[in-house]
Amino acid sequence: MSTKKYTIGVDFGTLSGRAVLIDVANGQEVASAVKDYTHAVMDRFLPDGKTALGMDWALQHPQDYLEVLSTTIPSVLSKSGINPADVIGVAIDFTACTMIATKADGTPLCFMDEYKQNPNAWIKLWKHHAAQDKADELNRIAAERGETFPNRYGGKISSEWMLPKIWQVIDEAPEIYAAADRFMESADWVIWQLTGKEMRNACTAGYKAIWHKKDGYPSKDFIKALHPGLENVVEEKLSDRHYAAGHKAGEITPEAAKLTGLAVGTAVAVANVDAHVSVPAVGITSAGKMLAIMGTSSCHMMLGTEEHIVPGMCGVVEDGILEGFYGYEAGQSCVGDHFQWFVENCVPEAYEQEARDKNISIHQLLTEKADALLVGESGLVALDWWNGNRSVLVDVDLTGLLIGATLQTRPEEIYRALIEATAYGTRMIIETFRNNGVAVDEFYAAGGIAEKNAMIMQIYADVTNMPIKISASSQTPALGSAIFAALAAGKSKGGYDTIEAAVKEMVQKEKTTYYPNAEAAAIYNELYQEYAILHDYFGRGANPVMKRLKKIRKQAIQQRNS
Repeated sequence: MSTKKYTIGVDFGTLSGRAVLIDVANGQEVASAVKDYTHAVMDRFLPDGKTALGMDWALQHPQDYLEVLSTTIPSVLSKSGINPADVIGVAIDFTACTMIATKADGTPLCFMDEYKQNPNAWIKLWKHHAAQDKADELNRIAAERGETFPNRYGGKISSEWMLPKIWQVIDEAPEIYAAADRFMESADWVIWQLTGKEMRNACTAGYKAIWHKKDGYPSKDFIKALHPGLENVVEEKLSDRHYAAGHKAGEITPEAAKLTGLAVGTAVAVANVDAHVSVPAVGITSAGKMLAIMGTSSCHMMLGTEEHIVPGMCGVVEDGILEGFYGYEAGQSCVGDHFQWFVENCVPEAYEQEARDKNISIHQLLTEKADALLVGESGLVALDWWNGNRSVLVDVDLTGLLIGATLQTRPEEIYRALIEATAYGTRMIIETFRNNGVAVDEFYAAGGIAEKNAMIMQIYADVTNMPIKISASSQTPALGSAIFAALAAGKSKGGYDTIEAAVKEMVQKEKTTYYPNAEAAAIYNELYQEYAILHDYFGRGANPVMKRLKKIRKQAIQQRNS
């Protein structure tokens, strides 16, 4: 019998699910598999092809999640040729808040004939924004009543979160609200399908459902003020029991064994969020270390030993990332999307032709040209708000700014200025944490940009004046889930009893470290001061011109469409 033991991490994204099989002894990836969701994101019609969806709807199909389990897990078992009995644990991470409504036995309402043509019966994906009016009203009522819980979330509750989405259901489809015995994260529903047990995770509850380990949910009186029918939603349709990452949720049932090919009795960990589960996957198990997950947007994760209210953060949750710590989250709404917008809209044909001639992407060409510039040579400073500001201003109505352009300004100079703007935004987040009692002593990065673009990471190191360690794994969330699966299995089964022990063996040393250049850092310090002045002038109310322009634009569009 083999002495090697393995865990499986399954990362459920927006369009697909990915499973990785990991060697518990050393963290090596043995096999991986991806399954695109059959129904992808439903934002125009339900699966019947007839029921139209309104503006800002984003729904998903629970069958897609089951297909990920039934496709990717058997695939990694087959590719590796290992005995399923040697898999000691499985764990998942998920986008959030991705909300599902079910009956008491876990049956999704959208699986039932009487509800499957009702949009509110389907899974509301994290980026479902059709409950924005509910979020706005929730924030207004909270401010009017002097509620303090919004302070833990940068002062505002998002339309992407649990309560606005539930409120939308009861307002638009009270019959669906009445029929639902449970509203829950899809992450917890998937764990229910694997274990036969409803075990809700503390991470999504804390960051997305306004739950606090000591205070619980917002008061019943407040929730009733939103809508009288919601008064008992916590007791009747949510849960007051939540479990930290790494806890064992249960074991693979006979039904789940048939679905996945795993052995009955395999340990299953409590679910987690894709960004948060990545923290131990880069080697972070103590306070003072920031992880930036860099892609189309950026998410900044921190561990702390005390609860501090940091302006503009996306949440602080006890046990939210690792048990025994306060987990902090901040973010930037537009990073990779920022650069892609520029490439798609502002690059001349001559540059496109040059890229084709060199057989490289336009991003690679612009990176080469931008990298040849000296710090400050462009004479440009930009604000990184082309998709609003998430942290630290928490204002979706802010817009982008480029200042210093002349008739001599070249595309690569603008491209670099936009990159620098996102680095300044990250420094603003770091300094805000530090100024409010949360130490940031080390900086780690993961995600597509961190792995692929050395120039960007060097700029970030120079702007923040901090070394930046790049994750060794290209599958950081899935690896993080596999680590928590080993923790759920425990040492007696071949796993680990502490997160520190698991990380020590399962996380590879960082792939690359970018060190700040002292000369560049000094010039960037000057440029950052200019960024900070513009940041406060346009972002803190001195000149709300961006919002006035948005209003004028909206009126013009309405006139055109009338």
